[in-house]
Amino acid sequence: MKPDILIVEDEPSILSSLEFILRHAGWTTKSVTSGEAALLAVNTMAPRAVILDVMLPRQSGFEVLKKLRQDRRTRDLPILILTAKGQQQDKRTAEGLGATDFVTKPYANAEVVEAVRHLLGEVPPQNGPASDTGGEPDR
Repeated sequence: MKPDILIVEDEPSILSSLEFILRHAGWTTKSVTSGEAALLAVNTMAPRAVILDVMLPRQSGFEVLKKLRQDRRTRDLPILILTAKGQQQDKRTAEGLGATDFVTKPYANAEVVEAVRHLLGEVPPQNGPASDTGGEPDR
């Protein structure tokens, strides 16, 4: 079955949190913990969108993003980049490599859900990309 979202995250607690948030919002998910596995999973599972952490073992999220954008089959795949708060250079790099959107950790659950809805074209962004709104606290 084709998942809605492929989560690429090597930190177990963050991965579990993202899986819970996205499944609770009604999407199907699959997850992998490395860049190599991400490239394989994208090609075999054909997810609707990818949540991609920057800091991955052996192959960074930026390297994965670059490879996905160079492949005609995945050039237009919606990709949300996750990185640590305050890393403005990471945001610029992600945008330059073709990321669809960007969310910083720590994030509010609602911020991630809004960003994924935007990626999947389910709702228009309310005030630009989710990463620019500052997110909303969970209620």
